[in-house]
Amino acid sequence: MATSRSCRQRDNAGLFSRIQAILLNLMFYPLMFLWISAGILASPFCFAIWRIVTDWDTGRITRHLINIHGYGLVVMVSPFVRFRGEGFAGVKRPCIMVVNHLSFFDSYFISTLPFHDIIFAVGAWPFKMYWYTLFMRLANYLNVETGNWSDIIKTCTETFAKQGTVLFFPEGHRSRDGKLQPFYSGAFRLAQETGVPIVPLCITETDTMLPPGHFFLHPATVRLAVLDPVDPAEYQGKTGLAELRNEVKKRLAEKLEQMRGVTDGD
Repeated sequence: MATSRSCRQRDNAGLFSRIQAILLNLMFYPLMFLWISAGILASPFCFAIWRIVTDWDTGRITRHLINIHGYGLVVMVSPFVRFRGEGFAGVKRPCIMVVNHLSFFDSYFISTLPFHDIIFAVGAWPFKMYWYTLFMRLANYLNVETGNWSDIIKTCTETFAKQGTVLFFPEGHRSRDGKLQPFYSGAFRLAQETGVPIVPLCITETDTMLPPGHFFLHPATVRLAVLDPVDPAEYQGKTGLAELRNEVKKRLAEKLEQMRGVTDGD
């Protein structure tokens, strides 16, 4: 009798979860289309208003509008996707943020941080998304795959001088199994050359919400945690670069293990 009742409860829970997922998708995608369309149409007016009421340059205005866009998408899924942020108040800028990569939705949850002036360092392919390309270029987003390193350093140095932030996905691509992939060295080389500290971020459950290669959203509880900064001054030279990269990866792996109860391979 107890076994039969337990099976019915599991079946009911599974049915409820499937219904929630269907409702989430039926709600989100029409709203996303309207939000993107409205944002594109309203952007010239927003630029003009922001220019009048602030002293910001074009890049910062664009980054603020992108932040609002991303936060709007997070709000849209919030009836079915819970969110928890940890350690946000302790972030000191300028800084270089590095975050693990699980889902296309990761970048939208970055908008929940309590500041908006963040330049994303990404590969070449996001610049091919025609509905975002213009905004990415106006926001001074960095193409770290094919871009010139001296130009990247120049942009980052100017950003840091204004107390801004540059964010990297050091794995380069979304993880297919949830484990940390090998890290590229761009963020760590930038830290060495500028002396700006690295702030690791851990994100979980976005791959449950929207797995790589899929379009069907699922209810989830997403967590984003800010870790203590890592000072690049303690890691010098070529060996220091590898040590810095490995130290940050180790801290991320340990935090991810703590957050979701599984062990990431090195």
